[in-house]
Amino acid sequence: MTTVLGIETSCDETAAAVVVDGTDVRSNVVASQVDLHRKYGGVVPEIASRAHIEWLDGVLRQALEEAACGRDDINVIAVTQKPGLVGSLLIGVTMAKALSWAWSKPLVCVDHVLAHACSAAIEVLPPPWPAVALIVSGGHSSLYLVRDFDSVERLGFTTDDAAGEAFDKVAAVLGLAYPGGPEIERVSRHGDPKAVDFPRTMLAPDSLDFSFSGIKTAVLYHVHGPGKTSGGLEKLTPQDVADIAASFQAAVVDVLIRKTLRAVDRAGVDRVVLGGGVAANTCLREGLAASCAERRLTFHAAPLRYCLDNAAMIAALGYHQFVRGDTADWDVDAQAD
Repeated sequence: MTTVLGIETSCDETAAAVVVDGTDVRSNVVASQVDLHRKYGGVVPEIASRAHIEWLDGVLRQALEEAACGRDDINVIAVTQKPGLVGSLLIGVTMAKALSWAWSKPLVCVDHVLAHACSAAIEVLPPPWPAVALIVSGGHSSLYLVRDFDSVERLGFTTDDAAGEAFDKVAAVLGLAYPGGPEIERVSRHGDPKAVDFPRTMLAPDSLDFSFSGIKTAVLYHVHGPGKTSGGLEKLTPQDVADIAASFQAAVVDVLIRKTLRAVDRAGVDRVVLGGGVAANTCLREGLAASCAERRLTFHAAPLRYCLDNAAMIAALGYHQFVRGDTADWDVDAQAD
């Protein structure tokens, strides 16, 4: 039995978890900073870093208490090393190195996005590999071919705005609160997804990359007028806002699903997994599940508790890295990209 303490501080969630053998989640504590950043309309890196400094010790203690274990029960320390806000990452990496040294425990450094790609497998036995993994978060919209925990190939990535970024920016255009994803989904329930024919950017015919800057601009000009960035919002009724939000959401989800199915055809697999913060979006989860069912593909979505940034996925993937001997030295540093 291998018990892993995971630490996640890549952006604006301070998280710690205890996971046994990569599947048995004993604790998963997440302290969200949303309230700290809401009035700024997005994450402020300096505020995020300071909050991690203030909160991480308490979050770690809570994770250990909930798991009913102490330093002697922990076998491995796993931490998010990349990608993310470098200041935030440094807090977690420094804490992990300190614990590794003080407790004489091996250290494992985990790629945050790859952890999202494997998050759907945390409580699934046997794991759902090989599969195409669609990872949709605030800063990343990516497709991976996951053959196993130690064999992950990136098939496509974001060339400009990721889906999560587009949700936040479009929410701001529509006068909705931060974070934008949940607000767009909430308002969209009362809107017509066919009210506005927003563009679906597919790039080249065989491309698996994503670009959501165009639809963000299309929404901006639809609201304010061609070439304008202000003046139109006050003319919209609540129903207009709902229709625009629903149409925007439908366009983004359509692109994500079509690209995922394109990746399935390319990879020649019959399984799809979904992870990342935007994977909590009901329209995406249900739409991708339905599309997979139509094509008789097996579909696994990460449970909602593992969609947003969390340390359980870091500890789970960290376990598999440790088993294959992928440990880090104490001179390892955080990497923004």
